[in-house]
Amino acid sequence: MEDKILQGKSIKWWKEQFPLMDNIISTKEVFWANPKAKKFLDAVKNISLNEEDVKDAEKRLERFAAYVSKVFPETRKTRGIIESPVVKIPAMQKKMEEMSGGKIQGQLIMKCDNDLAISGSIKARGGIYEVLKHAEDLAMRNNMLKESDDYSIIDSDKFREFFSRYSIAVASTGNLGLSIGIMSAKLGFRVYVHMSADARQWKKDLLRSKGVTVIEYKEDYSKAIVEARRQASLDPNMYFVDDENSTNLFLGYAVAAYRLRDQLKKIHITVDENHPLFVYLPCGVGGGPGGVAFGMKLVFRDNVHCFFAEPTHSPCMLLGLMTGLHDKICVQDFGIDGITEADGLAVGRASKFVGKTLEELISGCYTVEDEKLYMLLSALIDSENILLEPSALAGVSGPLQLFKDEAGKKYMEDNALKDKMKGSCHIAWATGGSMVPEEVMNSYYKTGKDILLNRKFSDN
Repeated sequence: MEDKILQGKSIKWWKEQFPLMDNIISTKEVFWANPKAKKFLDAVKNISLNEEDVKDAEKRLERFAAYVSKVFPETRKTRGIIESPVVKIPAMQKKMEEMSGGKIQGQLIMKCDNDLAISGSIKARGGIYEVLKHAEDLAMRNNMLKESDDYSIIDSDKFREFFSRYSIAVASTGNLGLSIGIMSAKLGFRVYVHMSADARQWKKDLLRSKGVTVIEYKEDYSKAIVEARRQASLDPNMYFVDDENSTNLFLGYAVAAYRLRDQLKKIHITVDENHPLFVYLPCGVGGGPGGVAFGMKLVFRDNVHCFFAEPTHSPCMLLGLMTGLHDKICVQDFGIDGITEADGLAVGRASKFVGKTLEELISGCYTVEDEKLYMLLSALIDSENILLEPSALAGVSGPLQLFKDEAGKKYMEDNALKDKMKGSCHIAWATGGSMVPEEVMNSYYKTGKDILLNRKFSDN
């Protein structure tokens, strides 16, 4: 393996160049602090997107609120705005400290995107936003809609017939497909979701029940996205939602940060120079966590520290950022199989767009074992009665790894944070779980309990 040539260099050279590489290839847990990270005002100079772009996305979602409220009754209590709660999880924080033998300084809270209406995951942000923007663009180009209209008029046979002339394609490991499929089908589009081998069967079944065409592959996400892109290229009336490169997805996710700012105020959490905020974001191809992280930096600037969380067997964003090669390499190039129980994170090649955009803004990445995802899943149910799918637990382990790993300790020291950690806040971004069938969730829970009986959380 060490003699293999990758980008003109041997694997041995890559290991010598990047000290963490040996552990990454061995699928051991690692914590990586980004040496390219800059102060917000310096980093943002190199990014084409800005706050006005995010505000524009927010206004578009507000225009669609009347329609969303009408066709999805579960959103009526929020008047058609798709948003999730923020909850304090002190019992889980105590449980995690007991399990790990470590201490988490500051307060641990959860952003419950697992409870987002319509599709039950973070993908309800970017995915639904992109579909709505495409629908608006089509309707306006055909003189069927104006910004000043009451968008509830879209819920009509006239609009459904119009949208049925068009189709939408997307590749997904599961949750993005749910958000795109459910929203597109509701509007009247014909929808094709290309799903990789790791996608859960219940997600495929749910999509088909909504009238969505699901195309399955024996390969991973990389194959699914190539085929989805090819299908869309052959049909001028087919719109391709590109999870790797879409600025619309990215901006839909970024809106979350402005809403979170108001939520934190309501639960009396201060974010400033003396009260740093840490955000831990499960990461697959990068669109969801990248968009959220971008929004967080726009809102909280240098007082927020964002980390991407990945499975040990699928650390594509970590490899892309660490080497600077982004989408030019994949985990399989380094002999890593890319197979993980965290289906939403089972991506072998990261988004170049996200990697380059966040290259100087993201604080770092860390990896977590699949078994620990299950251990945390059962512990969260026992302590807080919050039900997440395995991939969503990747964000929960972040605080433990920040305080335990030498690279995490050095990050706090290098950023003059050690004396401020008692006043810090840690947000585990819960990316999905509420739509998991009960029998599947029970199986996840049992798996976690069984693992806890046979090993300690602190074991490597």
